[in-house]
Amino acid sequence: MSLHTPHIDWFGLAPVFALVGTSFVALLCAVLVPRAVRRIAAASVAIAGFTAGIVLAIWLYVDSANGHTIVSGAFYRDRWTALGQIILCGIGLATTLLAVEHVPGWGRNADPARRDDHVAEFFALLLASAAGMVFFVGAANLMTLFLSLEWFSIALYVMCAIDYDLESSLEAGLKYLIVGSFGAGALLFGSALVYGATGKISFHGIAAAAASQGLTGDTFVVVGIALIVAGLGFKMSAAPFHMWTPDVYEGAPTTVTAWMSSATKVAALLLTFRLMTTAFAGDQHLWGWAFAIVATASLAIGNFAALVQRNVKRILAYSSISHAGFMLIGLSAGSALGGRALMYYLIPYSAMAFGSFAVVAARERELGVPVTLDNLAGFGWERPFLGVAMWFFMFGFAGLPLGGGFVGKFYVFAAAYQHGWVWLVIVGVLATLVSLYYYLGIVRAMYMRPAAELALAGGSPPRERLLQLTVGAALVVSFGSLFAVQPLIDLARHAASSLPL
Repeated sequence: MSLHTPHIDWFGLAPVFALVGTSFVALLCAVLVPRAVRRIAAASVAIAGFTAGIVLAIWLYVDSANGHTIVSGAFYRDRWTALGQIILCGIGLATTLLAVEHVPGWGRNADPARRDDHVAEFFALLLASAAGMVFFVGAANLMTLFLSLEWFSIALYVMCAIDYDLESSLEAGLKYLIVGSFGAGALLFGSALVYGATGKISFHGIAAAAASQGLTGDTFVVVGIALIVAGLGFKMSAAPFHMWTPDVYEGAPTTVTAWMSSATKVAALLLTFRLMTTAFAGDQHLWGWAFAIVATASLAIGNFAALVQRNVKRILAYSSISHAGFMLIGLSAGSALGGRALMYYLIPYSAMAFGSFAVVAARERELGVPVTLDNLAGFGWERPFLGVAMWFFMFGFAGLPLGGGFVGKFYVFAAAYQHGWVWLVIVGVLATLVSLYYYLGIVRAMYMRPAAELALAGGSPPRERLLQLTVGAALVVSFGSLFAVQPLIDLARHAASSLPL
């Protein structure tokens, strides 16, 4: 008896293997490397892993003009996947540099002698979660989708709770675990309904079965789509599936929050767009309206809830919910323009989200307490570079023409307008006007509070060269994307051409 195994395009999976391999090596550092050099050794391994992932993903982008599935149709090797992998590995590299100076597990009540006990495990978890996301964006069937979702989610649950000397970190990990489990359950049940109706789990197979069997509008398929939308909505922090986001973003170590706020959105939104336009193209009139409603709810809840917050991490969490709404405007259009708009938007957004949380991490380390609008006072004068970077990020979030956020919003509005949804463009513009209040409020807190209100930290601020390097890189990407619009749009167009639009 002979065993027949499928042909595997190993190079198509190279970024995943690079991250998984270095994750194992980083974990070995926890037991084989002396404590004195453990942080540097594990961080070096992570830097090598993410750098290899970027190089391999760029190679795949260039070499995958004609996209196709590999591993018996379980994974897409195309430019949509490759560009998503480049963005994810870039965020991972920046997170690694930030974590060298802001290692989670350094709780305020931690014993200084034990601060590096779990540093290697953190970098191993970071690499493992990135590997899961890199695999997730290329998923070509419902089984691969669910397994890779759980892969990176489990790593994120542990990362949120890794600062176990703080109750807020443990609470964040537990909340994310419980709510994430409900989201995963909804996704799995929805996938089961779709499989029961079509008898297929591959995205192309589902579309072909729905077309040949006349399943457009079928009850099982429609309910399955609704549950899948809900499950993925949890990961992208879209309302009304957002309830975990403010508490988890506030309680988790700020380095972990910076990673989650940008990377999980990239993975969830890119996979959702591919899934909907490939597997459920015949039901676009249903899920298009569903995502338009979710986008409207995200814009309303995210912006109005942010108005009353004082904690800066919670303000940025609600901002994240709001921006999920903006990106879902492009997704709801379900068109080639919508795909390009979504891919472009994710590039400056990821940089702004990561950079803003990195700045919060710097202030948090100075004060040793959560950062609020009150104790942010004077920060712009104390740390001029970080202050300028923060107001660039805030203006970019608001959609002012000081970064790629302006072009990103214009692009998704154009996709909605082309689709005939002028009302959704109006909702987006109104949401942008509301958001100006709290974004400018952060800038005001840094620069414009009276001297009597200042609550300055004693002593000189730490140097934090790597943090400033990551913030500088985020600033270059967010601001530079305004001037490199055409090259980035070309990349997004080539990536979106891999989809059946």
